[in-house]
Amino acid sequence: MITKERRAARDIRHRRLRRHVIGSGARPRLAVFRSLNHIYAQLVDDEVGRTLLAVDSRSKAFRARQPSGGNVAAAKLVGELLAEKAKAQGIQRVVFDRGGYMYHGRVKALADAARAGGLVF
Repeated sequence: MITKERRAARDIRHRRLRRHVIGSGARPRLAVFRSLNHIYAQLVDDEVGRTLLAVDSRSKAFRARQPSGGNVAAAKLVGELLAEKAKAQGIQRVVFDRGGYMYHGRVKALADAARAGGLVF
């Protein structure tokens, strides 16, 4: 019961945030989702409803460098991998969507690593 209530509160925060954070082809939305054991990030073009690229802590590229996916170090690595892939596709500017999570811990680590990798937001 507690997890349903916590999830419902996060969904409300995320919907409220999404009223203002809209991705486009020129500036896609960097959407973050975190679970207990993994962290996921994707660049979304909301105008056409398409995911441009996605990186998560379950991928082979990630697992080759880091064994576990539920900590701050894993979030940093996901941010770095996302920035590399985005630069390869010619994407430099994004809009950050924290997904209703606090900008703290793993979410902040992913954002900082993406910024250090060259993404602007």
